[in-house]
Parts: sequence; structure tokens; C-alpha cells
Amino acid sequence: MKLFKNIFLASLAAIFILTGCSDKLDEPQRNNNFAAGTDFTKTEDMILSIIGVYEAYQSRGWEQPLLISVRGDDVNSGGLGDQQDFTETDLFNYNKDYWMYNSLWENVYVDIISAHTGMEQIARYQEFADTEGMALGDQYIAEAKVLRAMMLFDISRVWGNVFIPESSDTGALLDVTEVPTKAQVMQHISDQMDEAISFLPDMRPNERTDLPGGVTRYTALAIKALANQELKNYSAVADATGQIINSGKFSLFSNFYELFKTPGKLSDESILDLQYSDFGQGAGEPREGHLYAPYGPQNWTPAVDGSSSGWGFYEPSLKFIKFMLDRGETVRLETSVLFTDRGIAEIQLDPAYATLPAWISNTTRDGDRINDYARALFASGKHYLPSNQLITGRTAYGSNKNYMVIRYAEILLMYAEALSQGGSGGSLTATQAVNLVRDRAGLAPVASVTLDDIVNEKFAELGMEWGKRYYDMLRLERYNELSYDGRTFSPDKAYLPYPQSQVDQFPVLADINN
Repeated sequence: MKLFKNIFLASLAAIFILTGCSDKLDEPQRNNNFAAGTDFTKTEDMILSIIGVYEAYQSRGWEQPLLISVRGDDVNSGGLGDQQDFTETDLFNYNKDYWMYNSLWENVYVDIISAHTGMEQIARYQEFADTEGMALGDQYIAEAKVLRAMMLFDISRVWGNVFIPESSDTGALLDVTEVPTKAQVMQHISDQMDEAISFLPDMRPNERTDLPGGVTRYTALAIKALANQELKNYSAVADATGQIINSGKFSLFSNFYELFKTPGKLSDESILDLQYSDFGQGAGEPREGHLYAPYGPQNWTPAVDGSSSGWGFYEPSLKFIKFMLDRGETVRLETSVLFTDRGIAEIQLDPAYATLPAWISNTTRDGDRINDYARALFASGKHYLPSNQLITGRTAYGSNKNYMVIRYAEILLMYAEALSQGGSGGSLTATQAVNLVRDRAGLAPVASVTLDDIVNEKFAELGMEWGKRYYDMLRLERYNELSYDGRTFSPDKAYLPYPQSQVDQFPVLADINN
């Protein structure tokens, strides 16, 4: 994005994103108003439209990933904060009027509409393009479909039945009389990826030089696999993940600890990232950032003086930590959890964990000391950037850090699970795929794997990431896992209720029992 940041800010796509959000979904987007000033005969400007779609996709508010992921047994909301309904959501007590619910729904749909707007603009450029320009336009439209699909995937997992916009005309949603089911949404996503794959570059995202880290055909295959996993179509999951594996293009980043930090940015493991950067500058613009403060500890003594702490809203669970200790995990536990002295003492209250490994400490290997604070006992290490990796002059917690969405380790584990569920594999067995992940974690190989083994490996590898654990437990109907530490989960709590402000705008939502 750095290469195109300045021209993007001048583009009409940016104007749409910056102004269109204020209209939200209460009236149709007036495409002709902002497109009328665009000279579509200047086909070299076509790239601005797809950059606009990327910018929309990456404009996630801080609350959105937290709300998507807080209900799993790997993570707790930080207590004693000013977001009580966030904590209640973690306890499966839902408030349809809570602002986070509406923010997630509304802003993701705005960005989905932005993707449609970008596709429509690209199609108008194609009317004046030569053969090469037509092909490039087809690629850009395919990229927009992939980003749109990922956003649609997220909100469908949160709400189940959701709208499937077919154009940038949001007014059409007012005429919907039956909201597509979750299964229909997932099938739509799978079909969209089939349409997109052949138009996308056959390379890793980090091999792209035009838009480094951008979508490739393997991103589309990964999203197709995710959608079919939700459908329990494990043969399709095995096929899509098998294509990624058999490409030979991806590998696990050797250092799990650094994978989630600056050295792991756009590694050969990356399939889809939200990309952020300070562009090597200690102050000012350009800068693309995500607010990581909600994940950080409220109180720390950073190795680099002046580095800001966080809010303490996101806490690895004791259940997850004890699970990892039982497995003899080292680097994955160290990477996933930032310990406080109070948290360590809490673990040791259980006689089974009275003696902990010597490496468990409130000071990270980079010298940041995590002090006790009221809201939580632990903080998420996967959302932590050591203070010594901040660019000099930048003090915001996690500034310059990418946010990984899909990585190759998940593909290997999805593939293994699909085989254990009856799918047909390619060059790897399920055991071989799991052992690749275990080897990177410093664990001994296993001779064979069951479904339970694979589910446990996913818990260890993917904890704290985008609610992947929660949605696995829903899909596998392992509801008892979600009833922990005083929580009581039941299947009727699987989806959030629709935000009341959206029900007021779209009464058809009132007919769905969420």
C-alpha cells in the first residue's frame, strides 16, 4: 500500500470511503455523484479503484475483531472496564442495543458496498481498455470479490442469516423479503471464489510487486476452504487446502514468536493480512495503523521508555493457559500470553500447577515487564509488538504491526481435519500436516492423529486469533467446551442478535430468531 498511498488519497475511491460511511445503510449510495467526475478513458487509473477496496477492507475499527473473537474458551474480555456489554457478550448475555454490535454490522456492510463500488468502477474503465487492460480489470474485480467474501464470511459467522448485496445500490436491501441463510451465504462465498480464482495471480501474496501482500489465487482458495468448512463439506475443504499445499509456495515461518511481530510481516506463511505501517517514519503521515491498545496490558514497564500501554480488554483464559501447560507448550504459550505476577499466582492456586516452568515470567524476552493491573490477569501476546520493535518516535501500542487473518498453519490444520472428516487428500497425510505445525512449535512428532488431536492442535496454534476456536466449537457442536469458568453456553446463543437499529431499518430481520 505504501507505493500507492499518495495517489490513493487523491482518488475518487477514497472520497467514497471517507464520505460514504456517514450515510451508512439508510439510503442508496449515489454512485453517479462521485463517478461523474472520473475520466474512465484514463484506464491507467483503474488501479485506484482496487486500492480503494483494499483500503476499505483494512479499515477495521478496534472493536470489530474483538467482538468477532471474544466468545471462545481461549479468551476472556477484560473486566472492570467501561464496556460492560462487551464482558456480557463474552458471558453469552447479549444486548441488541450495544453499540459494538451495530458498529460491526454497519461498517462491514459499508465496506462490502465499497467493494461493489470498486468493481463497478473497474467495469467502466474496462469499456475503454485494451486487451491487457481488460485482463487487468478482470484481476482487480476478482481481488475485490475475495475481499468482499472475507467480510461477508465474518459477519455471517457472527449473525448467521445475513444480506448478500449484489451491487452498490443499498436501496435494494430494503426490498429483500427473505434473508439468506448462513448455508446460502457460505455457498455463495464458495461460488464467488470459484469465479475469481482463475483471474488471480498464481503466487504468494508477498511475491506481488504491484500490490505487495495483495490477494492471490491462494487467498481465494483459503476463503473457499473456510466457507466449505462451515458447510461441513470436507471434500471441498480438502481439495482447496490441498491445492495450496501442493503448490509448494508456502512454508511455516521458522520463528513462531517473531511471526506475530515485525520479522514475520508478509512472510511465506501469510495468505491474508491486514497491512499497517509507519513507513519507517517516527511521526506524521503517511501512516496506516490499527488501534491495538484494547489488547495490551494496562500497566507495563516497557524496555523503551515512553511506549504506551493498552486498555486490558482482551485476556487469554486460564483454561487455555492450563491446556498449553499440560501439553508442554513453550514457544506457543510464550507467544500467546503475556503474564503478570498476579496472573502467575492465580495459576499456582491450582495445586496441579503450583510449580511452573522457570521461563514463565512477567517480563518478555524483549525486556517489556507486564505489571499487575485491575482488568485482567494476562494479555494477548499475539497482539503484542515489543517496545524495541516500535519505530523510534512512535509510541502507540502495537504501532506498525500487521494483523494476520489467514496463515499457512491454519491451512495445514484445516486440511488435516478435512481428511479426518472423510475428505480425500493429496501429497500429505493428516498426520504429516499436523507434524509440520508441531515441529515448528518444538513438539515431538506423533505417529497418528485423531479428530480430537487435530482439534487440540488448532486450539494450541490458533488461540487468540479471530475467534477461530469459538467457531470450531460451534461447527463441531462441542458446546460443553464453551461452558467454562462460570459460563453456560447453549446452541441458542450461537449468534448475536441483530442490532436494534438495523432491525428498525430492515424489518425483515425481525422475523429471524437470532
